[in-house]
Amino acid sequence: MNLLDDCLLQQLDSRMDRDSFGLTCRGWLHIQNTSRQSVQLCCSLSTKYGSSPLSQGNFNVSAFHVYKLLTRFPYLTSLSMSGCTELPDSGLLQLEFFGSSLQSLCLDCCFQITDTGFSLVASGCSNLKSVSFYRCNVTDIGLTAIAKSCLSLHTVTLSSITGSGFNSETIIHVEADSCKLDPDGISGLLSGGGLEYLNLSGLFWSIHGDGLAKIGQGSAVNLRVLNLRMCRDATDEAIMMISKGCPVLQEWSLAFCHEITITGWVAMGWNCNNLKALHVNRCRNFCDRGLQALQDGCKSLSKLHFESLFPGYTVGNRVIQVQAQ
Repeated sequence: MNLLDDCLLQQLDSRMDRDSFGLTCRGWLHIQNTSRQSVQLCCSLSTKYGSSPLSQGNFNVSAFHVYKLLTRFPYLTSLSMSGCTELPDSGLLQLEFFGSSLQSLCLDCCFQITDTGFSLVASGCSNLKSVSFYRCNVTDIGLTAIAKSCLSLHTVTLSSITGSGFNSETIIHVEADSCKLDPDGISGLLSGGGLEYLNLSGLFWSIHGDGLAKIGQGSAVNLRVLNLRMCRDATDEAIMMISKGCPVLQEWSLAFCHEITITGWVAMGWNCNNLKALHVNRCRNFCDRGLQALQDGCKSLSKLHFESLFPGYTVGNRVIQVQAQ
């Protein structure tokens, strides 16, 4: 590689200029390809992040396309294949050879990828820091393989998985909405002790018992944001455990948690000294007494999200800023 040519490429700010650079000659095309750090495939599916530019087409990404992509751009740090609905496990085989530099991988809505594919990711992408498997056909087996191999992993996004979860000492951010996690699965997510953000909204239970209480049993001491929106089976006992076991909790969503009564609100008032924002939208048992308990106990609370009050509602000698939903 010619050092002067490489320096020239780094001086080009616009994407158009950088693309034109690669059309000049083979040598410059090689520099452009090996310098590429990020690729986002535009597939036919409209994912949760919005429609792709090719959303009207019928283009399906195959294992061959992924092979050509990774051989052309061998030093990618970020790769998104979200919406590649027909991509098989074999499409990830090349990650064993070209995945060592990847730090971010998105496989949202890749419906054909199974635990076999995730084992390929685990073996080839040991430097991953962020992964997203929204609506993927993955179980705790595949997730555990990735957590054990990717020791720098700190952010995980997934949904609709079933099983006992996974554990990692490095993970600090987990998005796990609409999952079927048993109590051991929740314990596994927290077992590393460093988790700061946890989204379990829409949690589905396939077992009996209050698994949410696991959050408050000692492994979530660093948890700052907790989303339990639409966890309709959340009980006062679980709220009491969480409020005691998460001493630095700053934001908590309990929207649509209908089973919480005055006992739960009082426990939060006693224990959630660092809570700054609370979401109680459509909690059927949230009442004036519960509001007073929070006002008396949660001295750091500055935002209370719920529908029935208007902005600037005064409680005692303080004003709680109410966010309209």
